[in-house]
Amino acid sequence: MTKDLFGKALLDYQNGNYTEDIITSTNISDEDELPIPYLFRGFKDMPKLEQKALQLSKGLVLDVGCGAGSHSLYLQEKGLDVHAIDISQGAVSVAKARGVLQVNQKDILDEKNTYDTILLLMNGTGIFQELSQVSKYLSHLKTLLKPGGQILIDSSDIAYMYEDEDGGLWIDTNANYYGELDYYLSYKGEEESPMTWLYLDFNTLYTACKSVGLECEKIMDGEHFDYLAKLY
Repeated sequence: MTKDLFGKALLDYQNGNYTEDIITSTNISDEDELPIPYLFRGFKDMPKLEQKALQLSKGLVLDVGCGAGSHSLYLQEKGLDVHAIDISQGAVSVAKARGVLQVNQKDILDEKNTYDTILLLMNGTGIFQELSQVSKYLSHLKTLLKPGGQILIDSSDIAYMYEDEDGGLWIDTNANYYGELDYYLSYKGEEESPMTWLYLDFNTLYTACKSVGLECEKIMDGEHFDYLAKLY
């Protein structure tokens, strides 16, 4: 059972109790700070991939894993009809408090409505958790698209994290897909239950899309092995 430490951190920041950042790590990387103010950023402070995804958004929008609601707020200000969802109760409370008009605590697999644009940003493939579940999630997302609708999703090819000094890769070919990571999060001395978090290289995403009847087009590359894709 999750303690919703992510939600607690967002609530602390929203309520003026910001004293420290979230600490994250994975089974292949050391501890790293996730600055909470970054989760409240405006459009000008977003990575180019996110800016591009927001500029391409149209019609009725579903913002999946909305967090503090920064993407939803920008689109609302542009006059779009945005529905935001997150599994974190704390995130939903903060998004509401910041002015996101339609936000609910919900898992994407429980979503039933149809949309013109579905946004999955900040490593949107993460919620698929592991490679074996990608087809299930993509098939479900496909049912949520209106005619002419689009899914805008970003991820990274993290093969670079397995490089040695000579540029060789030490990926264990017998292990699971290299983008499946155990993800650890702690906040103010409390540790969240570990979760699985998936980074997908573009070719693997492309192949998975084809297998469920979705077109997959790379929109742009980011600055560090990341990319934005459009599925339709």
